[in-house]
Amino acid sequence: MLDKKVIGKYKAYLKEHLSKKRYNHSVNVAGAALELARRYGGDTDRAYVAGLLHDCAKELEASKQLELAELSDLDVCDIERTAVPLFHAIAGSELVKTEFGITDKEIIHAIRYHTVACKDMPKLSQIVYLADLISDDRDYKDVKKMRKYAEQSLEKAMYEALKFSISDSVSKGNSIPVCTLEAYNDFAKLMKNT
Repeated sequence: MLDKKVIGKYKAYLKEHLSKKRYNHSVNVAGAALELARRYGGDTDRAYVAGLLHDCAKELEASKQLELAELSDLDVCDIERTAVPLFHAIAGSELVKTEFGITDKEIIHAIRYHTVACKDMPKLSQIVYLADLISDDRDYKDVKKMRKYAEQSLEKAMYEALKFSISDSVSKGNSIPVCTLEAYNDFAKLMKNT
């Protein structure tokens, strides 16, 4: 059971360091992650914490995000080192260690990969990735479709989410991190075998 004082500490930090919109997004992602964890047998406490803290570094200066990202002992590819919008996830996985003393590898991993996904993606990381995409505050064109996929199957939702994300990045002329392609290949193979 989550300690309300600890959650209060996390929320106080987020309120102080994030805009109101980003704070509300973080709370919404925590709620979506909690629901997905309940639906798919994930750890609800970890899902809530990882969802709540997933964007904790989002509004730090890019130079500070990169500084934190460089500390990561998780794989960070060259594309991620040069794409400012991707810094915050890596930085956030480091920030939760230093700011909150979080050592739970699953939470750290889920925060680290919530924007790019990865090969052999653990359930908690899938849950946070999807929660970020389907949270109540999201209003992009295909969000209703993504929410429906998330109600049907975690794996199908991940497959569709990765297709959407890669397609969106390609349409904008962005490079695709290797870990994202590996995640897509994992879920594409899974979908062919079901």
